[in-house]
Amino acid sequence: MSVLPLVFTSGWASGVNAYAVVLLLGVFGATGVSDEVPGTLQQPWVLGLAAALFLCEAVADKIPYVDSAWDSVHTVVRPAAGAWVGALLAGQSGSLSDVAAGLLGGSTALASHAVKAGTRMAVNTSPEPFSNVALSLAEDLGVGGVVTFAMFHPEAAAIVAAVLLVAGLVVVWFLVSRIRRFRRRRAQRREERALARRPAAPPG
Repeated sequence: MSVLPLVFTSGWASGVNAYAVVLLLGVFGATGVSDEVPGTLQQPWVLGLAAALFLCEAVADKIPYVDSAWDSVHTVVRPAAGAWVGALLAGQSGSLSDVAAGLLGGSTALASHAVKAGTRMAVNTSPEPFSNVALSLAEDLGVGGVVTFAMFHPEAAAIVAAVLLVAGLVVVWFLVSRIRRFRRRRAQRREERALARRPAAPPG
């Protein structure tokens, strides 16, 4: 069986929460749930690091504006993680070239990351923090559910991931005005902080 569906699904999930993907795949491999998981992802230090970073993201992802700053930092991390996991999966199965798998996983992760980051910008235009918490929990549960489903039904999980990706891109398209409002607010806050740091003019 081609590993392509699992590469695509893990790429989509990496764009939402890369650390959860590495942690879940590693645990599934280490416990014998799946033979598709490379040994690299099962190493204790990889699992420990992924768990620690997952906990950090679980906190940062639920705080308004902090979540968007976290997303900005992970614009490189999540696609890189998707490419890395995809290449490892391809090398494990031998049914897909490492380069092709890396490109697929990385590009899919970049697309889903754009959806996540754009949605968060739109949500942050609202002053209440509950939307951030609810959206973060939904993302975590979605990633966990889809990746787990992919272990047993990779083709069906890939279809689910594709539908979620397309739906997310459509939602972000309709939220463009709110995203622009978020960016204006962030730029205004930067200007206010810069003015506050300027020394006061001497009297006279």
